[in-house]
Amino acid sequence: MTSDPAAPNVIVVTGGGRGIGAATVHRLAADAAATGNHIHLIVNYASDEASARSVADGAGALSDLVGATAVRADVSSEDDVTRLFAAADDVGRLSGLVNNAGIVYPIGAFVDLDAERLERTWAVNITGAFLCAREAVRRLSTAHGGSGGAIVNVSSRAASFGSPNEFVDYAASKGAIDTMTRGLANEVAAQGIRVNAVRPGLIDTDIHTAAGFPERVAALGGNVPIGRGGTATEVANLIAWLLSPEASYVTGALMDIGGGR
Repeated sequence: MTSDPAAPNVIVVTGGGRGIGAATVHRLAADAAATGNHIHLIVNYASDEASARSVADGAGALSDLVGATAVRADVSSEDDVTRLFAAADDVGRLSGLVNNAGIVYPIGAFVDLDAERLERTWAVNITGAFLCAREAVRRLSTAHGGSGGAIVNVSSRAASFGSPNEFVDYAASKGAIDTMTRGLANEVAAQGIRVNAVRPGLIDTDIHTAAGFPERVAALGGNVPIGRGGTATEVANLIAWLLSPEASYVTGALMDIGGGR
């Protein structure tokens, strides 16, 4: 880990090459460019290198004070996560983590779930989030020589609804993230680390294509009290606020962003 006082603050965004992750990278880069803050964004991706590099290049183009690097890592692999955070160490001092990487399988009935699907869902959505949070705590904690910082976990309103007839497994994995958020927040609060979760509802990203229902937002948006689905940018705005000093007294919160649902 670098000890150079002139080094940038580093924020790791897992799953940063698309959707909410990409929108978050853009928002954080734009904020830094507007305020003159020196930051470096680690744009993690699992397979789509082209998208991640495009997101990183776009962020870095906003200001000379904003750096961005695309780093491949499967967050379910402990070795890959170690390498991901080593890349962060190479460019500066970690100040934040956005635990966004996640997967969802095609919509289906509970009785059709199989062990392979469950194991992969748990591995990415739960184990991956835990491993990344662990590495972040090791760097951020004042008890370990860090300067504090913030972790934002991306959960889902599905954790509350259970998503019957769609993806109960995905909903359950996000319920685990809610529990981890509360427990970890209390464990590291005195070590200068804030841990919160955002719980997006019906958001217009390509996760619905992965679930086999690409038109899901258009089809269901009218059922949301606010009358539409949300955007990745709207979720990114909340994530950026939780990472910022403006949220200095917020930890252990599960913040819904679902248009009233």
